Amino acid sequence: MELLECPLAIDDLDSFVADLGEIGETHGTTLQAFDARYVAGPRHLERAVELADRSIARGENVARDRAVEILLYAAGRRQIDRALEMGVGEGENRAVVLADGGDEAAALEGVRELAAFAGTASTLENPDEETLQAFFEIPDRERAATDASLGALVRERVALLEVEK
Repeated sequence: MELLECPLAIDDLDSFVADLGEIGETHGTTLQAFDARYVAGPRHLERAVELADRSIARGENVARDRAVEILLYAAGRRQIDRALEMGVGEGENRAVVLADGGDEAAALEGVRELAAFAGTASTLENPDEETLQAFFEIPDRERAATDASLGALVRERVALLEVEK
């Protein structure tokens, strides 16, 4: 798995998603773009990939598309429409593009060539803890009751999706 942290300026979301699909197909790579505000670091996405792959291997996947299954796990939600909130949207985005499988480097180079690509920037530094807590429904009292990091609590929510199935 490789990640590309970057700002994206998306004029047409459907076209952007289609472009990601074509790039992924060309390089045998699963590509998924996330709104960086909802990503609690690389380990969060690594865990989502692991659990999505396990779900697919067992025939228990909710989505037909691997990229969407990864999005479901990353968001910790079973409903695709609710998980899509974690994806990018039209306009300016602080994004993280995940590439997994195949020629990941070439696939990410293809993403860099898209009109929506607006340069490279670190998007995972200094996460907005309030946004992460709200999205993953982690109350202050839960954080106060543990010495676990916010990233660990988010990864726990990702893993809980498996239990909720």
